[in-house]
Amino acid sequence: MTRPLPNSLLRHWPALAEAALVLVLLLGAGGHVALREGSDPQALAEVRRVLGVPLQVDVLERAEFDRRLSEIYADAALGNAPGVEVLDLHGNLDSLVEDIPSTADLLESQGDAPIIRLINGVIAEAARIGASDVHIEPFESALRVRFRVDGVMREAVSLPARVAPLLVSRVKVMARLDIAEKRVPQDGRVSLAMGAKALDVRVSTLPTRGGERVVLRILDKDQGALSLEQLGMEPPALAALRDALRTPNGIVMVTGPTGSGKTTTLYAALAALNDGERNILTVEDPVEYAIEGVGQTQVNARVGMTFAAGLRAILRQDPDVVMVGEIRDGETAQVAVQASLTGHLVLSTVHTNDAAGAITRLRDIGIEPFLLASSLRLVMAQRLLRRLCPHCRRPRGDDRLDAALGGGRAGGTVYEAVGCPRCNHTGYAGRIGIHEFIVVDERIRRLVAEDAGEDAIAEAAFASGGGRLADAARRCVAAGVTTPEEAVRVTRQENPGDVGV
Repeated sequence: MTRPLPNSLLRHWPALAEAALVLVLLLGAGGHVALREGSDPQALAEVRRVLGVPLQVDVLERAEFDRRLSEIYADAALGNAPGVEVLDLHGNLDSLVEDIPSTADLLESQGDAPIIRLINGVIAEAARIGASDVHIEPFESALRVRFRVDGVMREAVSLPARVAPLLVSRVKVMARLDIAEKRVPQDGRVSLAMGAKALDVRVSTLPTRGGERVVLRILDKDQGALSLEQLGMEPPALAALRDALRTPNGIVMVTGPTGSGKTTTLYAALAALNDGERNILTVEDPVEYAIEGVGQTQVNARVGMTFAAGLRAILRQDPDVVMVGEIRDGETAQVAVQASLTGHLVLSTVHTNDAAGAITRLRDIGIEPFLLASSLRLVMAQRLLRRLCPHCRRPRGDDRLDAALGGGRAGGTVYEAVGCPRCNHTGYAGRIGIHEFIVVDERIRRLVAEDAGEDAIAEAAFASGGGRLADAARRCVAAGVTTPEEAVRVTRQENPGDVGV
């Protein structure tokens, strides 16, 4: 029978609670423990062996057990604002790894402080170097922790495999996930404070052969939305986007692969439109940053709140501007087109390799060509190139300039990445966007309405030359902003021969 248990008794042996799903409530001549309902009773035998005393057992319902365990960690580790954890980093990652007990029996590890310090240290280090994601990857021989920095993965630390269960359990407790469920993927989030910096961390778990894999997406709440000028667009692209945002209705589409900065561009567009004279509403998955003055709605498919359902609801809220995080299916596309044709400006994204591909993608998922021609205003494709570190970049010989620019000599010096302490020895520091865009003018509108192919649309849009992604990448190489290798890496999937080294 479940009965209330005071938090003061639940603070003992938190590592044991995570590893065995048993809370040690009181320890003396006899032990008083709580077993989570549905957990393996064999864990009690292990606890009895470790403690060496008879046990009185209470069975807690799953929700009660998880809630109490979460509260223990939140109360014990934080002592600050409710629901916000404070990262306390003592020492570097190597020293934190050395603090982990060497015992292989997790039930005999009486304190979880080293694990808490380790995961806090990992997240703090990731935030310090500007990592967008932390990957915790268990294998039979080791637990690998990697960071994604400027779009590229790099290893941060390698840990003993025995650490994986405790580290993953700690993350799941922070994110209020089911620590006993290891068979299905789970998603959660946790708010963190690192000094004056506020972080929002999205947590995703995935069962694998080596154990549960965890990815942490780190969002800096204080960063907020960039302005259009801060996006680093070339003047023609910036002017085209501004012109499209001035139209009272229609669809402005941003396209590119995951991690290419599409959401950042849309947020900058919303910030430009957010002048207090418009009703701006969004439906997103997830809401990455809060924008003051904009109504933002989170997709929740489990309760039927899909992009299409959210968009329909938004249209009943008298909006002027609507942002749909992504058009994934025909239903969402149909609603978006109808919204644009009834006087709303709609901003959204799709996943395609280039701007012309976005037009054919919308057509392929069921939008009639004549409707598409009437609703589209601008399609912009983008990628993110890593910037060369200005402190250590090194010029290459001029004889390599022509080859680096694919035969088109554009002037300037071609540089190569070297690496120094300021860029963590990568040779790169930060990223810059490159863009191609198609303004849907009368000529393009006619081609779309006539159901023209992707190549015909691209040929008409870029007839004057210099407007493709590869051209933008080539200009960045010529300006010394990035390397030929980086330009090839980012643009090769569209036009393999356009940028060569």
